[in-house]
Amino acid sequence: MANDIQYRYEEDNLIKSEPNKYREEDLRSEEMVINLGPQHPSTHGVLRLEVVSDGEIIKEVVPHLGYLHRCFEKHAESLPYGQVIPFIDRMDYLAAMNSEHVYAMGVERMLGIADKLPKRVEYIRVLVAELNRIASHFVAIGTYAMDIGAFTPFFWLIRDREHIMRMLEWISGARMLYNYMWIGGLFYDLPVGFEERCVEFVKYLRPKLVELEKLIIENKIFIERTANIGVLPLDLAINYGITGPMLRGSGLKYDLRKVDGYSVYPEIDFDIPVGEGKMGSVGDCWDRTDVRVREIHESLKIIEQCLQKLTHEHKRTREFDPQELVPKKVRPKAQDFYVRGETPRGELGFFFRADGKSDVPFRCKGRSCCFVNLSVISELAKGSLIADLIAILGSIDIVLGEVDR
Repeated sequence: MANDIQYRYEEDNLIKSEPNKYREEDLRSEEMVINLGPQHPSTHGVLRLEVVSDGEIIKEVVPHLGYLHRCFEKHAESLPYGQVIPFIDRMDYLAAMNSEHVYAMGVERMLGIADKLPKRVEYIRVLVAELNRIASHFVAIGTYAMDIGAFTPFFWLIRDREHIMRMLEWISGARMLYNYMWIGGLFYDLPVGFEERCVEFVKYLRPKLVELEKLIIENKIFIERTANIGVLPLDLAINYGITGPMLRGSGLKYDLRKVDGYSVYPEIDFDIPVGEGKMGSVGDCWDRTDVRVREIHESLKIIEQCLQKLTHEHKRTREFDPQELVPKKVRPKAQDFYVRGETPRGELGFFFRADGKSDVPFRCKGRSCCFVNLSVISELAKGSLIADLIAILGSIDIVLGEVDR
């Protein structure tokens, strides 16, 4: 008789039941817990997604972070303001120029010298930041296409990105991690011949973008994999604090280059692309990718206008010395200050607390747009297929160095 009795362990209780007579409420769920990452290529770095699925249908997604801690904030609180910039580069390493621009601008505003910078410095900053924005979008779009199964776009985009990487290496002496924008100015002026080389690149890239749109954006398979997938309603995006192409993909024309009008962006003519739901629903994966492609066109327009200003109105000169504006020891007045700017992934912000006595920030906090944008993945993925989760994650475009800053 004892052999006929079966025991099951469920919810820490030993339950005795008759053989072959399980009640429906006692049956175990068909749900599975799957770990996606942290080494999986489609997780875009060391990210682990804990996926609760019922067959192929996703019930819940929990992102687990912290595999790539940069300890940025503690580094920043132990170094003078100027020496923090190399650590800024290592947060979003795909868009280091954009991050440097925000940080340097914040410290300059605390010192009260932001309006005293020469126009040439400001136009060079915008020029290299927009070049870096294009390079970042190339990686985002290329790796996204590869996530879905297309290899050719990735190779084409990395080929074109290499032209930008060589130009930025030419002006800074470094690849990817530039340390080019300094408090009060730049590491050095543009090298002779850079403007002409940049004009050649713009002429080269425009027809290539037409090929890119036909290869990816208008591709039937790409549309089927991304249209109506991972739809992010505008109210949900606002409630989660989403920014950048993800927010604009949901239909809101919100770009800090226009909203805050920092640097010389108010003097430049460019548009803000938004999602229109051409292939599916407004705010789906296709819209987010389309916004990034159209932003590349706008960045080219900004680059052309900067080159026009640099070659005709604000020519190179040896009269400007950054030391005239920036003291040897950067000691802002005692204050709490927040600065923000538009990177390729959204709003990057820095909060400073200065005590007025030291040239080391008392507190420095980074507001990562990648971290905030990633937080909405559980909402986007519910009810989707596991294969669609890869498409949703790729459309967010995260960099784990900034998520785990």
